[in-house]
Order: sequence, then structure tokens, then C-alpha cells
Amino acid sequence: MFIPRRKIILTGYRATGKTLVGLLLAEHLNLDFIDMDEMLEARAGQTIRQLVAQQGWGQFRLLERDLLAEMICRKDVVISTGGGAILHQEIWNLLQQTGLTVWLTADIDTICRRLAEDAKSADKRPSLTEADIYLEVAKVLAEREPLYEKGSHLTVDTSNNTAGEIVHLIKLALGDDEFLRTVEASLPKDPIFC
Repeated sequence: MFIPRRKIILTGYRATGKTLVGLLLAEHLNLDFIDMDEMLEARAGQTIRQLVAQQGWGQFRLLERDLLAEMICRKDVVISTGGGAILHQEIWNLLQQTGLTVWLTADIDTICRRLAEDAKSADKRPSLTEADIYLEVAKVLAEREPLYEKGSHLTVDTSNNTAGEIVHLIKLALGDDEFLRTVEASLPKDPIFC
């Protein structure tokens, strides 16, 4: 069942503001907040960097996929997904039918600057390609942008907006009945039953 005002799923590349915006949005809408990366770390008992170093990206993606599947029937929640959660297209397509998916974007320079300024970045975000950070961001973004675009109902550029401004833009969309009707009309006619 599509419940856009009671379930918002944030997607986007690293350092686009999913956690900060998600926390603030959940507070404004009086919803629970789930950060999938933090939940994965708690379940694994180690950081994502440690998990990837010990078991590889393949194992991390399996754990991520399983957790994403758990989110399909969650309600009354804002979910901050990991940047690669969009890769799980079969599950993402189901998730997209149950809530408003919002793609938070930023340009490459902004992402690289934010990653460099974030003291936790080195511990929390292992390299995806082992390339220079700018080249890595450009490469991975080029691969994922079509998936983000296809898998999102709403796109918000975070490059020059504060978290409060981004929350305001999302809340405007949630209050736009015409927008929500258009989104709902685009969904498959066979509803998901949770």
C-alpha cells in the first residue's frame, strides 16, 4: 500500500545528506527514523569498513539487501538508505510502491568536499573502487544515476541547500495532492500487502 505521507525513503550517493535530512524530516513529521548503515553496523557488530575488509563487498551487499527487504512493510518511518541500496532493483521496486522515494543529489565537487570535511568518512565509508576520490565519485555516480532517477518519485539537489530547506521542499511535495496522485498513478496496479 502506497503511504507517502507516512513513509519516506531517502536515496542518493554518499554525503548527499540522507542521514541529516532524514533525522530532521522524521522529527518534523513525527515519524521514526532508520539509518540503514547504522542498523547494519549494529547487527554485524562492526563498522562497514571492518565488515567489507573482512568479508568483502559481496557479503555487505547481501546484508544490505536483506535489511532493505525488511523495510518494505515498515510504516510511519523515514528511512535513510545506503548509497548502494538502489543496486537491489527487485527489492527497490517493491519498496518504491510503499512510500515516497526521494533522491538527494549533489554535484561531484560538493560530494568530494563533504567527504573530505567529514572526520568519520574514512572510518565509515570504505573505498568502492580504490581510485582517487574524485574519479571514484564520478565513476560510481555515472553508474548509479540512472537507477536513482528511475527509482525515485522526487529529486532534491542538496548542493546549495541547508537540511532545513531540503526538509521544507520534501514537505511541500508531501502536501501536493496533485503530485502524489501522479506518483500513485505511475505505480503498478497490483498492490503490495503487508
